[in-house]
Amino acid sequence: MEEVRSENNLQVRCDKIPSQLIPRTRLQVWFLRVCSSILLWACLVQLLAVSELWHPRLLSGLTNRRPWTTRPPFRLQHSFHSPPPLPPPRNYKSNGFLEVSCNGGLNQMRAAICDMVAVARLLNLTLVVPELDKKSFWADPSDFEDIFDVRHFIDSLRDEVRIIRRLPKKFSRKYGFQPFRMSPVSWSNEKYYLEQILPLFSKYKVVHFNRTDARLANNGILPDLQKVRCRVNFQGLKFTPQIETLGYKLVQILQEKGPFAALHLRYEMDMLAFSGCTHGCTFEEAEELKQLRYAYPWWREKEIVSEERRQQGLCPLTPEEATLLLKAFGFDKETQIYIASGEIYGSERRLAPLRAAFPHIVKKETILDPAELQQFQNHSSQMAALDFMVSIASNTFIPTYDGNMAKVVEGHRRYLGFKKSILPDRKKLVELLDLHQNGTLPWNNYVLAVRQVHEKRMGQPFRRRTIPDKPKEEDYFYGNPQECLCEGTKCDDVLGPSNSSTLQ
Repeated sequence: MEEVRSENNLQVRCDKIPSQLIPRTRLQVWFLRVCSSILLWACLVQLLAVSELWHPRLLSGLTNRRPWTTRPPFRLQHSFHSPPPLPPPRNYKSNGFLEVSCNGGLNQMRAAICDMVAVARLLNLTLVVPELDKKSFWADPSDFEDIFDVRHFIDSLRDEVRIIRRLPKKFSRKYGFQPFRMSPVSWSNEKYYLEQILPLFSKYKVVHFNRTDARLANNGILPDLQKVRCRVNFQGLKFTPQIETLGYKLVQILQEKGPFAALHLRYEMDMLAFSGCTHGCTFEEAEELKQLRYAYPWWREKEIVSEERRQQGLCPLTPEEATLLLKAFGFDKETQIYIASGEIYGSERRLAPLRAAFPHIVKKETILDPAELQQFQNHSSQMAALDFMVSIASNTFIPTYDGNMAKVVEGHRRYLGFKKSILPDRKKLVELLDLHQNGTLPWNNYVLAVRQVHEKRMGQPFRRRTIPDKPKEEDYFYGNPQECLCEGTKCDDVLGPSNSSTLQ
């Protein structure tokens, strides 16, 4: 009986417990579990961030920082750090909308994008995300967002210029609006844009530049505007995650095998047809290149004497000539050489001498699985972006022609601490090559002469050469953006006297 009574009393006491307390206890348990999970996750993220500070960097030797540089290091690696806070937006009254259609290959368009941001900043315009060339020799259908991180481009530059993805609806072509289209005058300074271009926006509201290559002068530009060009180039134009991830992988595979050189072998069909250079080609190949030149009406020169062009130093080095150049600089059979280019004209037949001298020749197509490159097939600019990343990260960069990629990579490597770049003097080099090959110049003398000619062409600091009234012949801004490499009086210490490179 006592046991029954005790059980009844216990049941009564339990019945008196408010029923809402039981579910509340369960909620508290779940709440504690969620809070604990969040706290543990936050701690894990912080630990990973701290550990990265102690972990060797993927490209530990990439920047070679100098005490006089103020630019951030270029790092080809993933980061666990939170993204930096966005800069405050620049508030200004927009004078109109600027549309641009960039022409040319990847690096020609890249430089043009930097120029157009600078023009928009100068004129207080709103820039529409640029259109990319789809009508060039490569017929690449890529849009801006297929190559560059468009969100980063807009956000990272918002304290300089307002950038939008598309025009407001009232200016849309769907509603019959037609912007004023024009090509700005090449190599123009601020005065031209302020006095002749800015008034057009008051009249038309929207102006479309249908050509953008070399539309801003190399020199005579305010330092602040020059630094805007650099900021776009080195910080604002970030490749898409897909391109960067594969680029990181290429660099890591190469670096795991030791130092490597990137050879930008510009011996491609379009370059040979455009330049008229057929040295080493068969008669049939020379005719094929000539026909291609005639097929593109905007390539103005049609009848070209190849050997005259070569003696003037205006031809890209052939694979055979590049082989002798590399050997003269002491590269040996164990050297890793990454070929940064598209398909070599003449294919393996023309590459045979280079491959015989340097067995460790690789390309992105031989390093990566075909499935990894499949998404970039038939998109030459995206493939060029991979070569660009590898060229920037290489221990030595050697371009065989001073085209847009060679110049932009050269300037980027200067920005990263004057990384070694061998910049061939093709006119003098051709003379030496011919003398050696006809038996006049022994090998040891050839080697000595080649090294002497290029002693000051290794990517070291120097002032950009200016030629009054001949902007096409002076040094390219993006090949040597000196205004962004040092500050104040230290520039003279690094680059030399300010008047040392001016030619009259």
